[in-house]
Amino acid sequence: MAANDSNSRLIAEVARAIQKYDPDTARAAVEKALNAGIDPSKILEKGLIVGVEDVGSKFACGDIFLPELVLGSKAMQAGLEVLKTRWKNMESEWKALGKVVLGTVKGDMHNIGKQIVASLLAAVGFEVLDIGEDVSEKTFVEKVKEIKPDILGLSALLTTSMPHQQYVITALEEADVRSKIILMVGGAPTTEEWAKEIGADGWAPNAALATDQAKKLLKMKHS
Repeated sequence: MAANDSNSRLIAEVARAIQKYDPDTARAAVEKALNAGIDPSKILEKGLIVGVEDVGSKFACGDIFLPELVLGSKAMQAGLEVLKTRWKNMESEWKALGKVVLGTVKGDMHNIGKQIVASLLAAVGFEVLDIGEDVSEKTFVEKVKEIKPDILGLSALLTTSMPHQQYVITALEEADVRSKIILMVGGAPTTEEWAKEIGADGWAPNAALATDQAKKLLKMKHS
């Protein structure tokens, strides 16, 4: 009984490290739990995931802001890195919800909205790769071929850059990879009508709904 109590306490320390947005503490807490002989899958599910889901929920409710969300995601990643060094079968025993590539289209250097979406997606269990801002159509195609994501997200915060979302879709079609991915668009000037017009699979007005939409679209794809 004492051992179970001790294990629960150590796993709770992992979750609290994420909730305190502290990568160094998260790393140390995971190491401590592993050294105590706790099953790595329990550290992940009951510690890291519980902690980062709490951070994501607080952000969605407006209780915390972007800096805390980003640090919470970084703490999660720090803990995961420790698990990877000690859990040889991690890749086969635990799978992310899906793989997402995000980028802001050509002619647009905005990144805050995309950063929020990336952090929330990571918080709910997606593997996320942010390829940056002012990304060309060619680069998007190359990354889709290289990474083979489940979802590609295109961000545009300017009306002048919005057409490049359509240009990316055209480039993906010409490269014969459009049908292999779920494609989502977003950004302040975009609308659901715009998404339908250019042939995107999904759109959402904010980061929290974008996360829900991503989960829904992925579930539909796999059903």
